[in-house]
Amino acid sequence: MSAPAIHTGTFTALPLVDDALKQSILSGPRTVEAHREHMASIEAMVLVETAGAASADRIPPSFTVAAWNIERGLFPEKSAGLLGRQNPDVVLLSELDCGMARTAQRHPTAEIAAALGMQYTYGVEFFELGLGGETERPYCVDDHNKAGWHGNAVLSRAAPHRAALIRLDDAGHWFAASDLSVDATQPRIGGRMAIAAVLPTAAGELCVVSTHLESNAGSTRRAAQMEALLEAVEGFAPDMPVVIGGDLNTGNDADQPDWTKEELFDLARARGYSWDNNAVGMTTRRSYLTPHPTRSMKLDWFAARGLSLDGAGIVPSVDPEGEPLSDHELIVGHFAIP
Repeated sequence: MSAPAIHTGTFTALPLVDDALKQSILSGPRTVEAHREHMASIEAMVLVETAGAASADRIPPSFTVAAWNIERGLFPEKSAGLLGRQNPDVVLLSELDCGMARTAQRHPTAEIAAALGMQYTYGVEFFELGLGGETERPYCVDDHNKAGWHGNAVLSRAAPHRAALIRLDDAGHWFAASDLSVDATQPRIGGRMAIAAVLPTAAGELCVVSTHLESNAGSTRRAAQMEALLEAVEGFAPDMPVVIGGDLNTGNDADQPDWTKEELFDLARARGYSWDNNAVGMTTRRSYLTPHPTRSMKLDWFAARGLSLDGAGIVPSVDPEGEPLSDHELIVGHFAIP
C-alpha cells in the first residue's frame, strides 16, 4: 500500500459476505491482484463496528490500559474475569473471532465488553475462508462460519468521540499462492490493521490504538507497517497524547526470536514515542491452540506519546485453576495525561 488507509464508517453490526461472493473467492485465482479485488468487494473491510454500553462519561486523567492478543477468544467469560481483575479503563484486544465455528459462532468482543461495562469498537483484520488450523478445528461447532471475521478491538469505559480502522496491508500474504509464506490451512482475505479511538478524559482527548503486526514477515515489513500506522495516527489524532498497544510480533519470524533487532522501535522513537512503559519478561505461553512446549518470545508492547508513564506489568493469561486462556500474556500499563 502506498499510504495508510483510514476508514471511519461505523455500523452497529458489520455486513456479512454472501455465499456467492465467498464461492467466487474460493474458486478464483490466488494472486495479489485478485486479493485486492476481493478486499474491495467486502464492505466490512472499510467499516468499524461500534456497540455496547459505556459506563462512564470520561476516562480519568490517570488511567490503566490492558492489551492482549486473546488467540481467537475461545474463553470469553474467563477472559473478561481476568481483564476485570486488572480494573482497566481501556482494553486493546487482537486476534478476536466473530461468527467463527471454532469459537462457537460467538462474538467474544461484544461479550467481554458487556461483562466489563464498556463500549467496543471492532474491525476486521481477516475474512476467514476456512475453519482454522489443525489445533483449532476440533473446537468447531459447525462446518461453516456464520460471519468469518477475525480482527482487533478497542474497549473503553467511555464512549469514543470517533473511531477508525487503519488498514496497514492489502498484499494478501495469507492468500496469494505466489507468497511463499502463505499458510494453506488458513486462507484469508485481508491484512494487518489497527483500530484507533479518540476518548474523552477529564484532561482532554486521548487517542488509543489496538494493533497487530505481521508474523509471516521480517523486521523490515513490520517497520513499514509501524511507519504506516504512525502516519495514520498523526492524521487521525494530531498533537494528541497516544497509547498504542498490541502484538507487534517482534522477532517472531526468526528461528531464534530476538526482539532487540526490530527496526520499529527506533522508528517510533524518532516520532516522539516511548517504549519505557513495558515490563521486563516474555509475553507468550503454551496454550490449547498453540501447544508449543518451549518457544518463548516478547511480542506484546505499549508505545506512548505525550503521557506520563506510571508503570507496567505482565499478567499470566490463565484462569483461577491455572488453565491457559491464550498463547499471549496480558500486558497492563498505567499512564497519565500531564
